[in-house]
Order: sequence, then structure tokens, then C-alpha cells
Amino acid sequence: MNTRIALVMGSDSDWKVLRAAKDLLGEFEEAPICQVVSAHRTPEDLKVFTDWAQDNGIKVIIAGAGGAAHLPGMLAAYTTLPVIGVPINTTALNGMDSLLSIVQMPKGIPVATVAIDNAVNAALLALRMLSISDPRIQKQLERYAEKMKAESRSKTANLT
Repeated sequence: MNTRIALVMGSDSDWKVLRAAKDLLGEFEEAPICQVVSAHRTPEDLKVFTDWAQDNGIKVIIAGAGGAAHLPGMLAAYTTLPVIGVPINTTALNGMDSLLSIVQMPKGIPVATVAIDNAVNAALLALRMLSISDPRIQKQLERYAEKMKAESRSKTANLT
């Protein structure tokens, strides 16, 4: 198993969403590091974590955050590693506050952003990033796409 992806969340309550990313990554023989680092409660730990990640072979960080959702942007401010933000639906605004907080990063601090609660797409995006230099993952992604095509085509049978 490879450990090239980090799953970071502000609280263990975000695990209910990010676990789907961990599960999918496991299917691709990736064993992500999973860590709780709060942008608000333990901001000093963000720099420590990003330094550790860069020094230990992490290539992509997936960061889930709800509410004010500062975690992905704060991580991106401390590293040049790609950061993918997963907005988490935790408030009365149905995750829109998280989505807008993550996607509206200032010029120079990019954070890729997926749909609300869509940790699977974050994992797939991270895998696509790794596939640039890893033909094994590229082949696995091609098989995954073929499987989705077959599943989609079989759904017509459900209409009878």
C-alpha cells in the first residue's frame, strides 16, 4: 500500500464524509494518512502537519471542512502540495457556507474544490493527480471508468 495522500479534517465529526474517500483510495491500493487538525482550535498544528507531509512523501492533501471551512485554505497557505477541499454539510445553510468558503480562495492560494459531501470525487481527483506519474493508477482509473459505464448502461433494465 502507498501512503501519498493525506485526509485531514477539522473534527472527527467530518469522518462520516471523508471515510468514503478512504474506502475508495483503499480500492486503488492507497493508504491515506488520516488526521484531525483544526484550523481554529489548533492552528499551530497546521504548519507542523504540512511540513511533515512534505517531508514524508505526501503528494496530495484532501481536507474536509464544514461551517466557516477554513481548513483547506489554511493548509494551502502553508504548502505547495495540491489541496482538495471537501465542503461538509454541517449547518442550516446545507453546506453552501462551506462550499463558498473553500472555493473563494484569494489569488495565489489555490484549493481545488468538489461538491458538498463528495469525498469520493476528491479521492478520484487526487488519484488523477497521482496518475500523471503513476501508470498503475492510470490503468486502474481506466478500469474504474469502464465499470461506471457498464453500471450506467445496465440501469435501463431498472425501467421495466
